[in-house]
Amino acid sequence: MTATSSKPSLTDLLQAAVAAVGGSERPGQAAMAGAVAEVIDNNAHLLVQAGTGTGKSLGYLVPALAHGERVVVATATLALQRQLVERDLPRTVAALHPLLRRRPEFAMLKGRSNYLCLHRLHEGVPQEEEEGLFDPFEAAAPTSKLGQDLLRLRDWADETETGDRDDLTPGVSDRAWSQVSVTSRECLSASKCAYGAECFAEAARERAKLADVVVTNHALLAIDAIEGAPVLPSHEVLIVDEAHELVSRVTGVATGELTPGQVNRAVRRAAKLVDEKAADALQTAAEGFERLMELALPGRLEEVPEDLAQVLMMLRDAARTVISAIGNTRDKSVQDEDAVRKQALASVETVHAVAERIVEGSEYDVVWYERHDRFGASLRVAPLSVSGLLREKLFTERSVVLTSATLKLGGDFNGVAASLGLAPEGVTGEDQPPWQGVDVGSPFDYRKQGILYVARHLSQPGREGSRSDMLDELAELMEAAGGRTLGLFSSMRAAQAAAEELRGRLELPILLQGEETLGELIKTFAADPRTCLFGTLSLWQGVDVPGPSCQLVVMDRVPFPRPDDPLMSARQRAVEQDGGNGFMAVAATHAALLMAQGAGRLVRATGDRGVVAVLDPRLATARYGSFLRASMPDFWYTTDRNQVRRSLAAIDAAACEQEK
Repeated sequence: MTATSSKPSLTDLLQAAVAAVGGSERPGQAAMAGAVAEVIDNNAHLLVQAGTGTGKSLGYLVPALAHGERVVVATATLALQRQLVERDLPRTVAALHPLLRRRPEFAMLKGRSNYLCLHRLHEGVPQEEEEGLFDPFEAAAPTSKLGQDLLRLRDWADETETGDRDDLTPGVSDRAWSQVSVTSRECLSASKCAYGAECFAEAARERAKLADVVVTNHALLAIDAIEGAPVLPSHEVLIVDEAHELVSRVTGVATGELTPGQVNRAVRRAAKLVDEKAADALQTAAEGFERLMELALPGRLEEVPEDLAQVLMMLRDAARTVISAIGNTRDKSVQDEDAVRKQALASVETVHAVAERIVEGSEYDVVWYERHDRFGASLRVAPLSVSGLLREKLFTERSVVLTSATLKLGGDFNGVAASLGLAPEGVTGEDQPPWQGVDVGSPFDYRKQGILYVARHLSQPGREGSRSDMLDELAELMEAAGGRTLGLFSSMRAAQAAAEELRGRLELPILLQGEETLGELIKTFAADPRTCLFGTLSLWQGVDVPGPSCQLVVMDRVPFPRPDDPLMSARQRAVEQDGGNGFMAVAATHAALLMAQGAGRLVRATGDRGVVAVLDPRLATARYGSFLRASMPDFWYTTDRNQVRRSLAAIDAAACEQEK
């Protein structure tokens, strides 16, 4: 074999890719690429922690593309999906093409409701009250927000090549999008639809079948695993990025819900398509359900109460009758009958499935009532654990790489591995897929770049009530920092209260999540160093603002799940019944993940400096404090409030000097 035809080395490929994206070589990235290549070759599994700045997308894309088999990459956020498809993959493929002597193809695939449906757009939406369909474009006043959104969608439909909602900028409201999209259950199927040949969702699936790399999201991966009908093309390698999010996304897909509004909608949609007797039975069951839900108190239902069980059985049986009746009837007087029937069937099938699941009462399910100020009461059912499902569906017949900046909690991978259905590292058994964990570190010098400050002198946060000492401390820290503050709060109420109080006290501009779209808020925050941004969960994970605009990250308290969270408390109890420590396995692990993510907002580039301030003394005093701290970046640690004020003032002064 001549030297020219030999396979290019991983080092050469990585160097070419790094040069193409304008990056520089990082030891962590090279270590990651080597570990990924090895597990793919050995058909094994890998958990790899790669800190911010490692360049982890190239760390897995280069070995995956070099391997030559089909790869699915699943991410949690749209931002990362876009980055992969619009930036990383095109440049990497172009750089590797001459070395590999082939040009790998890549494609993006999402759930059907993310794509514009041409049938809905041209034929209209099945209408609840009248027979047939109505045209939302005619019905909406052209001057209204909905009308303007719909007119924009109609124009966009003529020019878009993908029909992908995320390619439409600026976006439209969920209400407008629902008029021009369908769920997979409502879809007529390409063979029965007049627009099947031009369908955007079908075209995306076809592109995915031909691609070497398919980029998708955790939700579609979960649907592929749970529903048994393959949505993703067959593949030899699965890479899960932002893997710390996977369990909650899979749980979300596996959660069922019933609300009076949803049940009544199913009744209205089905009523025109079945005989009076079947329609009346479903209507009666729906009324019984609505009456019960008016009295529902939020919380877990350890046992399904008898009156609820009876109503659910009535719903289940009536829905089953309606489903078979819809399947057998034909009514030529209904305009575009197939679409009307398909939507009605989808609604009734969902009601049937959830009612049946709750009535069957699996010991592996948790059932609870929830009340929402705006949407009223809902009945929900979720799996106690998704670990068995993930072990069975994820880790068989393919090599899996899971990566994130936060996979080691409390110092090892075993906590996250357990949530994914994996045994502790090194333990092998019949049903135990072997895996290895690798931490490739971070290019940042955390001890020199950041300080972790715990306000040990503050009072312990109670469940409710004002924390005036915490707000005083927060105000002083923000002033010392000259603004530049990202405030991460454990609840929206706490974020609102802090914003309201401090806007009256400080001269600094304070933005609050919910007052503008998240993208706009982050843009404004990044543009002006004096501006501060307060918010809750999505900010703990979604903010990437390098430089002097974010030099103080504040957490108001350790973000344990709420004690009345039915699913978390049920999971905690299940661990305890198995002889484990439920608090550490569930509540502390949940908090550790969020704190690791939250602290990760501070240092995003090699020149960043700053402070992560936790205004909850328990991080310093409680027994679990060391576990939580071990999950966060290795910042220099202090509880000295004066030292921190001096440091913040110095960092502010240096930043002001640079801004001149």
